[in-house]
Amino acid sequence: MSTLFSPMVIRGVRLKNRIIVSPMCQYSSVDGFANDWHLVHLGSRAVGGAGLVITEATAVSPEGRISPQDLGIWKDEHMEKLLQITTFIKDQQSVPGIQLAHAGRKASTATPWRGRGGIAVEDGGWTTVAPSAIPYADGYPMPVELDLEGIQQVAADFAMATERALHAGFQVAEIHAAHGYLLHQFLSPLSNHRTDDYGGSFENRVRLLLEVVERVKAVWPDDLPLFVRISATDWADAGWDIDESVRLAALLKSKGVDVIDVSTGGLVNHQQITVGYGYQVPFASRIKRETGILTSAVGLITDAVQAETILANGDADMIMMARELLRNPYFPLQAAGELDDDVAWPIQYARAKP
Repeated sequence: MSTLFSPMVIRGVRLKNRIIVSPMCQYSSVDGFANDWHLVHLGSRAVGGAGLVITEATAVSPEGRISPQDLGIWKDEHMEKLLQITTFIKDQQSVPGIQLAHAGRKASTATPWRGRGGIAVEDGGWTTVAPSAIPYADGYPMPVELDLEGIQQVAADFAMATERALHAGFQVAEIHAAHGYLLHQFLSPLSNHRTDDYGGSFENRVRLLLEVVERVKAVWPDDLPLFVRISATDWADAGWDIDESVRLAALLKSKGVDVIDVSTGGLVNHQQITVGYGYQVPFASRIKRETGILTSAVGLITDAVQAETILANGDADMIMMARELLRNPYFPLQAAGELDDDVAWPIQYARAKP
């Protein structure tokens, strides 16, 4: 069997293969509630054979949403529909995961197909928060600098969201500390100009993320995996970089984090990204090699042979896929055939198996 389709056990959870549905915002919620779109979107990827299906960035507080249409888990009423979704995913022998997120200064913005930039409070937007009062870009809201009480509330919101995620049936939790959202904003000196215990030195800039991990670990069962998504580099001068990412990954491993989901960028709009097929894999490879923690690779991974090669070379332990799974929810079933792996198809679809 190929590495891509070999099972993997992380703590008490068994993944039937190494293909993960990467979190992809759907901008289709009202007041944070999941609905039938999310059931079909996530459920069809489970039917398609992915080993782990992770929700889009799910806001831990109302002000943590990217847009008014973002998915949320800041109140108990959100759990009912999410439980229906996780139950369906499990019925397909896939594992349901949730990405817990706070958008920080990139919150209160329009959905992509309605334009970019901030939404005024009078038009349904809200006051945004950040480590420092620095907007993401022109046309984006000016955030309010979080005080110490606000910082502790963020950590508490992540913990309460984690409890709800557990009750909603999720078996993997991922803390979103990438793509320019709040926890990433604290990590990077480009967005964090604080002079207190949460700014300045590397140790201070990573403090909030480590506190969030500790709060999440306190309520997340020991037999369930915890992932953290990071941007390994800001792709900008004087920003967060791969050297700091390696240091952070080692700290996260010592705190009991199981997997580093390695992405890049998103913090500033003047980033200069060198894009190509598998362009983020070297970052996952270095973090895995230098810390020994499990990593997932993501970013322009589009075919079975490419994914298998990444794993076979030891550059990552899992493959996160996004746009390719939007184009083809059944990519895992197709990929198994290309790699000559005999995997089970849903019995309803078995007549189509080559």
